[in-house]
Formats: sequence, structure tokens, C-alpha cells
Amino acid sequence: MGNPNQISLGPGILKVAPLLSAEPTDLASAWASAFVDLGYTFEGSEFSNQLNTASVEVAEELYPLVIVPTGIVTQVKFVLAQITARNLQLACNGGTITTGSGYVLFDPPAAGSPVRYMYGWQSNDGQERWIFRQCLNGGTSTMARKKGADKAGIGFELNLEKPASVQPFRAIFADTRAA
Repeated sequence: MGNPNQISLGPGILKVAPLLSAEPTDLASAWASAFVDLGYTFEGSEFSNQLNTASVEVAEELYPLVIVPTGIVTQVKFVLAQITARNLQLACNGGTITTGSGYVLFDPPAAGSPVRYMYGWQSNDGQERWIFRQCLNGGTSTMARKKGADKAGIGFELNLEKPASVQPFRAIFADTRAA
């Protein structure tokens, strides 16, 4: 029989921090102050982990003799509903924010100088935390402007990279989700 305590619901809270920020090691401790909330999303976030493989084949067999891993692509996707200079800076992998009298200016980073960030996610019920240690936003960040009640947002497709001496991500679960 299944365990209803292992069912995950809801979008959770997304956070961002500079690389190498202190990470939570449990579910009870507060996130380090370097991690700041990203705000509302359109429909929550999506985590994917894809193992790419190649088949070793020979003419005498119909099935591959062995399948070997060739790489892993790990991504986190979401659309932020709050269009702010900081969120645009994150979507562009850096850039400069300048505040004026009643306005804010954003200039994207110079080509070839993207900034990587750490991201975190915590479930609304406090039973899960995920730390994505080194991310570069890829894909297309589209901000659709439409009439009516349609919201404009900033799309993210975070690609995880392998940081030095640790794995690209860590997941922390409540004891009820061990098995």
C-alpha cells in the first residue's frame, strides 16, 4: 500500500543566491540570508534530469551489446510572474542595475561574461528542499504581452553545471520520504 505522507503538492518557494553561498543541511534551519525569494511563478517549477546514452551495436546482433552513458542534462524551468530589474538580471545571467530618481535602469551583461547563480526550492509543506548549486539560464526568456488578464512573465530554463568538488544538486527530504 502507498504512503500518503510521500505525496508532494504545490509549487513551493524559489530562491536565488550567489555561487558558494551557505546551503541548508536540513529542513528545519532557515535558509542563509544570501538566498532571496524570487516571487510568484505562473505555474510553479519543473525539475528534469535526463541521462543521455549511446548504444554499442554490432552487425550480428539486433540488440545493443551495451548502452553507455554519454552525459546528463539537468534543468529547472519556471516563469516568474514578477517582472523586476533583479529578475531580468537573473534571466540574462548578469547585467547592471542602476537606480535613479523614480526609475530603474537595466543593462544586460557583455557578451561572453554570464554570471552563474545558485538556486533553491522549498515545498510549501516544508517536507522537501532542493539546492541547485551552479546554474546558467539558457533557452529563450520570452515575455509575452497580451490583452486582457494574461500575465507577462520572465521565463527561465536553468541548466545545471558541475561545480568543483560537489554534485550539481542536493535534495533534502523529510524522514517520511526515505523509502
